[in-house]
Amino acid sequence: MGLDERVRQPGSGILQAISAYVVWGLLPVYWKAVQAVPPTQILAHRIFWSFILLCGVVTVRREWKLLAELARDGRTLRYHAVAAALLTVNWLTYIYGVNTDRIVETSLGYYVNPLVSVFLGVVVLHERLARAQWVAVGLAVGGVAVFTVLAGRLPWIAVVLAVTFGFYGLVKKQAQASAVPGLTLETGVVLVPAFAWLCGAELQGKGALGHSDALTNALLVGAGVVTALPLLLFSAAARKVRLSTMGLLQYVSPTCALLLGVLCYHEPFGAARMAGFALIWIGLGLFWWHGRGLGS
Repeated sequence: MGLDERVRQPGSGILQAISAYVVWGLLPVYWKAVQAVPPTQILAHRIFWSFILLCGVVTVRREWKLLAELARDGRTLRYHAVAAALLTVNWLTYIYGVNTDRIVETSLGYYVNPLVSVFLGVVVLHERLARAQWVAVGLAVGGVAVFTVLAGRLPWIAVVLAVTFGFYGLVKKQAQASAVPGLTLETGVVLVPAFAWLCGAELQGKGALGHSDALTNALLVGAGVVTALPLLLFSAAARKVRLSTMGLLQYVSPTCALLLGVLCYHEPFGAARMAGFALIWIGLGLFWWHGRGLGS
């Protein structure tokens, strides 16, 4: 099936996009299942097994030549090294947030993230925004401020997630590498530290893999699958669906996480959180109503 034929199948693309965002949104259930393992070990396993699986995907897609070209280009390698650092901080913060019962706060971060990306586009790439879109960004900032004042603390997990993923998207835009080779290179950059961390934990008698129940062992190895699967679905969908539609569908993920946190894990969602979320939701609605997404 050729590319022209694929892009004329928006229905399948939307299904793939929704599937990717649902998997991302349900990841808290996965990380909760290995909650007994320290977040740093979970992160190291996620990096290690993701790299192994992505190498398999690169082999199937015959993209080793492309990956080698990316690795040999100094400028591209530097961009992906920065992206790898940002992604590592993002993943660790997310896992920590989920496993310390702050799923609602992680969802806040991913609601705010698109507007952080918009702000970075203006500041760094000199993109232009209409007045209504500036108001939307201001409402998001106001939402975080209200959350902070009423709750009595800065929602730092949400802020770190939004900022690191916003900068990650900016760096990836500059690198302009395709999804699978790019992520393979990024996980490869941090593979040695991740593997060293796992070896150190093992030598100290604190390693989880092989010393836990069968389910935990399987889930640690499967961390590569839950990382690569939504990425591949997203990559396939992006070739078939309008960017504005993809932008709208991305809110499936934090919505799933928010519902999980409140309904399944019974995290508090009082007046402070409701007020903060409400301002952010209004800002997002205004932004998408006015601009119909970044891709329009």
